[in-house]
Amino acid sequence: MENLDIAKFGGTSVANYEAMNSSAAVVTSNPNTRLVVVSACAGVTNILVELASGALDKDKRDEKLAKLREIHTEITAHFDNDVKDRCNSYIEDHLKEICNLAVEATMGRSDALTDRIVSHGELLSSYLICEVFNKRGHKAKWFDIRTIMRTDSAFGCSQPLVEVLGHLSRQHLLPLLNNDEIVVTQGFIGSNSEGQTTTLGRGGSDYSAALLGEAAGAATISIWTDVPGVYTTDPRLVPHAKPIAELTYLEAAEMATFGAKILHPSTLVPAVRRGIPVYVGSSKEPEKGGTWVRPQTESKPPFRAVALRKNQTLIVLASPKMVGASGFLAKVFGIFAKYKQSIDLVSTSEVSIAVTLDAGSQTSGISSISDEMIAELREFCHVQIESGLSLVAIIGNEMSKTAGTATKAFDAIEKFAVRMICYGASSHNLCFLVDENNANDALIELHRFLLE
Repeated sequence: MENLDIAKFGGTSVANYEAMNSSAAVVTSNPNTRLVVVSACAGVTNILVELASGALDKDKRDEKLAKLREIHTEITAHFDNDVKDRCNSYIEDHLKEICNLAVEATMGRSDALTDRIVSHGELLSSYLICEVFNKRGHKAKWFDIRTIMRTDSAFGCSQPLVEVLGHLSRQHLLPLLNNDEIVVTQGFIGSNSEGQTTTLGRGGSDYSAALLGEAAGAATISIWTDVPGVYTTDPRLVPHAKPIAELTYLEAAEMATFGAKILHPSTLVPAVRRGIPVYVGSSKEPEKGGTWVRPQTESKPPFRAVALRKNQTLIVLASPKMVGASGFLAKVFGIFAKYKQSIDLVSTSEVSIAVTLDAGSQTSGISSISDEMIAELREFCHVQIESGLSLVAIIGNEMSKTAGTATKAFDAIEKFAVRMICYGASSHNLCFLVDENNANDALIELHRFLLE
């Protein structure tokens, strides 16, 4: 479809009936928006992750299920009786399955089981917003994204099979976009070749929208959230944060990678491959405008934004055998690869290596460092593990090539104990690892020194 826009709505944009109604108005105001991708209602995924943990007794499970029922029936209360009854029946069917799976989790938690449980959030929200469109007089069709979003079987943070997605989209999705209907589907979830439900990791709904944009040949992708565009930092943490009118793909990818929650870190990869502009705006206040993310922008300041990423784990590996030895790093990284751990930041000295792992990228939000991996590392080096850390990142342009930029950053962070610094691998970011109790204050100081 020519000029196709794909609109993705986050959890706060589908949190309740009023939010869904506002989001539906945004969609219907743009005749080019024919495909809508939604997250679970705000707070729902967190509840489902708790149920998937296997740590709740029956009373706690019942309490969580009651909260899920309350969130979704608040929406159906606005429908006519026949529609309300049908939707409530749909909700109860899902709650029954969630309950059965949550009981199963108490006997043994797994990432595959967690994916099955948390997928119900998107299945519920997408079904209900379809009825909001219909109530407003616009035809909407519910589409199960698992029909086409084929992934590998790395449960909790699966990788999409792009070629298969493209083929299945042409077969099952594109014909629907040519009809006089708005197609509503789910972000975040997919399925493997055996039909098992998978997820793309926390925040993966943005990625889903971008992948669909690539597969469908979209002209634009619109990410609708609760703030009007991308800011110089999280405005909920820093009151003086300022909106940014436009960003390059590279800047936005750096911001997303280092914790800016407006965009998922992988979102822009499919957009870059096809050169699709991405718009970020507020579903509650669309009139305030937003941020365009494009291949190039006119301005390229040395400091563009600061970002915060919590839930970091630091692993320090020390051994005198490192001195003058070859192959030590390869051996260490080989063990991390064997246990499917993605190393984030790296710093080395003569006798030690420090690496960070990002637990927040997993759907469960649980660090999956195995005892077997640690035991294998300890066969040839001393291992120290530290948690309760946060990463504060400065994003900009050509920072390592501009005199004085590092000095300004260090001056801003001088009163905080810094556990690790990563600088030099990219001229677009400078990272500090700090105690999570100091992370918000460090973010505020960096923003004040560099961007206000």
